[in-house]
Amino acid sequence: MSADTTQLQDTITDHSRPFTVKLHEDSFRTYKIDPPSLEVQVQKDELLKIYKDMQCMRRMEMAADALYKAKLIRGFCHLAIGQEAVSVGLEYGITPEDRVITAYRCHPFAVMRGGTIKGVIAELLGRQDGMSHGKGGSMHIFTPSFFGGNGIVGAQVPVGAGIAFAQKYLGRKTATFALYGDGASNQGQVFEAFNMAKLWDLPCVFVCENNKYGMGTSAERSSSNTEYFTRGDKIPGLQVNGMDIIASRHAVQFARNWVIEGNGPLLMEFVTYRYGGHSMSDPGTTYRTREEVQRMRSTQDPIRGLQRYIEEWGLASEQELKQLDKEAKAEVDQAVEEAKTSPAPRSEDLWTDIYYKGTEPPFMRGREREEVHHY
Repeated sequence: MSADTTQLQDTITDHSRPFTVKLHEDSFRTYKIDPPSLEVQVQKDELLKIYKDMQCMRRMEMAADALYKAKLIRGFCHLAIGQEAVSVGLEYGITPEDRVITAYRCHPFAVMRGGTIKGVIAELLGRQDGMSHGKGGSMHIFTPSFFGGNGIVGAQVPVGAGIAFAQKYLGRKTATFALYGDGASNQGQVFEAFNMAKLWDLPCVFVCENNKYGMGTSAERSSSNTEYFTRGDKIPGLQVNGMDIIASRHAVQFARNWVIEGNGPLLMEFVTYRYGGHSMSDPGTTYRTREEVQRMRSTQDPIRGLQRYIEEWGLASEQELKQLDKEAKAEVDQAVEEAKTSPAPRSEDLWTDIYYKGTEPPFMRGREREEVHHY
């Protein structure tokens, strides 16, 4: 799953026009479906924007790591450093109307789906400017097209199937991407969702983010079949090199087209890697060696892979990319400072956001009979 094996096919004479690159032949593996084309159209401006977005997502997660270690963030916190090609690649392969739902390693998805870095950091800090007004924390962040951030392992998968059902029922030509990890892949409700989605041919792409370890357990120790893309029985599967951003984006476009054309669900597996522990309480080195992590960082990093493409194909110089790095750092630093100044939720805010706005009952009882709030 190398991050930099895509080859330039065209001679680039006009940087404003798309050009063709060819993915490595090992970028995809399939089950009951023909693979996507290895030839992909890309464009300079889009690749530079993708590069900056990936840098911003990594900087945001690094900032969260520092804030947690400073005891400014408490509770659960799962970071996605190393997996940026999945969240960013997903966003660049879908439309704003498509739907996404994932587990608790969700911060980059929340930003890419219309949120803000400030909104995520403020939520982690438990402040009013957080995307859930400081009430949800790391695992419960949403936008109109992003259904979380879910804390129960695997529970978001049947919810994703339900979202896809709603989209089909309403007659919308949209796709729903329901993401889960290799650690959640053995949950019974995941297979139940597969069955219903295939039974009703729902426009749902089930996405396994296989980062090799479910908490502290390697995939090989927990799963009798580690080829997660083959686990859908009658559902076709596609395994993707989740460390190559161009392969990731191309696979998502392919998957989206498959389901909206009425072919039923698809099971997609991104082979990726997290550099940190499962959560902030996990050092990430008791079940794998430091040498393994360092080898992945130095040889298969998705951001460095895209940087190599951009420089080798003459799209931007090393200095120009360093400028984008500086801009990403400045953007995240400013978001952190603004999030820190946001006030904590007020006690009366405990009564809000319980029901969807406009559907509240006349009153709500609190901890005791006498404690009543009237809407």
